[in-house]
Amino acid sequence: MKDDGSLPEPDKGTLPLEDVGRLVELLAESGVGEIRVKQGDLEITVKAKTEVPPAGTPVEPSAAPVVAETVPEPGPAERNGGLHLVRSPVVGTFYRAPAPGEEYYVEVGDYIGAGQTLCIVEAMKLMNEILADVSGEVVEVLVENSKGVEYDQPLFRIRPEA
Repeated sequence: MKDDGSLPEPDKGTLPLEDVGRLVELLAESGVGEIRVKQGDLEITVKAKTEVPPAGTPVEPSAAPVVAETVPEPGPAERNGGLHLVRSPVVGTFYRAPAPGEEYYVEVGDYIGAGQTLCIVEAMKLMNEILADVSGEVVEVLVENSKGVEYDQPLFRIRPEA
């Protein structure tokens, strides 16, 4: 691949193996689902592999937990009662337990500490632990287990310690 991102002129429709490897690397680094390169009659499409783990497969947390961030401008529901919302930092699938059949990380009524794991959000086959950014009582779980969540979607309501 040339510095400008274009492919070198192929020899009779072939592409050097190192260029294909670089496309795969670019796909992994970018986080996009597909890269397509077309030059003349040659077209290469590289797609990210999207597999859903079979039922009963243990869910492994990723090495780097994700800490939920406090949203600077709380909405009206957040102001009422002084409850803190923990939001999803990524788009993915919400899991309340570390693996199918295991106990949930937290339940309504549990007292939690800042930095405690609340759930996992799977995004692009990475298991992101969502950590509490405040200490307090879990008042409400806002998402059903194994359901999809959007970026910035509220996951938990917590009553912060006084």
